[in-house]
Amino acid sequence: MRKIDIHTHILPEALPDLKARYGYGGFITLAKSGPRKAKMLKDDGTFFREVEDNCWNARRRVEQMDETGVAVQVLSTVPVMFSYWAKAKDAGDLSRLLNDDIARTVREKPDRFIGLGSVPLQDASLAIKELRRCVEELGLAGVQIGTNVDGRNLDDPGLFAFFEAASQLGAAVFVHPWDVLGRDRMKKYWLPWLVGMPAELSLAISSMIFAGVFERLPKLRVAFAHGGGSFGATLGRIEHGFKARPDLCAVDNKKNPRAYLRRFYVDSLVHDPAMLKYLIELFGEDRVALGSDYPFPLGESKPGALIDSMKLGKKTRERLLEGTAREWLGIKREAAHAL
Repeated sequence: MRKIDIHTHILPEALPDLKARYGYGGFITLAKSGPRKAKMLKDDGTFFREVEDNCWNARRRVEQMDETGVAVQVLSTVPVMFSYWAKAKDAGDLSRLLNDDIARTVREKPDRFIGLGSVPLQDASLAIKELRRCVEELGLAGVQIGTNVDGRNLDDPGLFAFFEAASQLGAAVFVHPWDVLGRDRMKKYWLPWLVGMPAELSLAISSMIFAGVFERLPKLRVAFAHGGGSFGATLGRIEHGFKARPDLCAVDNKKNPRAYLRRFYVDSLVHDPAMLKYLIELFGEDRVALGSDYPFPLGESKPGALIDSMKLGKKTRERLLEGTAREWLGIKREAAHAL
């Protein structure tokens, strides 16, 4: 059975000196630390993460895809590169650099890779311009965005035009957590990744539901990373709050949040068979797609291993491993099998 992995990250092999390019700091640089390794550093020298060459070397990625049985990877940048805090024109320039690199990788192996771009969401008009370039010029399937834009949640009225443009263009949108709420209280134990990111995703989903984004844009195709974070586990509380205090919750959208469970997608990256079983029951098998977070340690080292470990029917496995991804990406079956 073919596997399409919707959640993988990639970087250019080299990044320009962004501090020199834009005239101020805060950006990520890459410093080679070995034959197949590089350190991601803030431009003040602060260590962020060490990555291996599978983060930029397409040939190495394909080797590992073959080893783990992945037919196609959907490529998106590492979320720290969003740079929503930066000046919009500079974030737009950086987005173009990253998007051009992803597009080159896709062109080199169009049967193995599908690309998602980045956009400077701190300025909706610039974001729409780059979104259009991603889809119409670069041939990317859509874009990856963060769960918030420098502190603005996804219900911010200034972001609606971007979602509207994505819907009109038929672009897939992948929402990944970054810059999580409460980071100042999570300085130990890797808690921003373990606790902050799941909560951040629930915040993003709830914001879009309560703001009526899915209601107003019925054709918008959005997928959320990490199984939608803690949203599924807290839906009962969210729904109860909606019913108990509509004066606080139903101020922009009068429809029950549970009505939107089949209006968006989530990936399968939950690391627990009971949780994945629950997500399939909650959202439906046609709303859950394989996602591994390749090539990072919190991901699934063998994409699809959790799905394969469960006693799922052939139809369900096909949906999770390929069919749902194809639908979210807007790829027809014939085109998908030509990849």
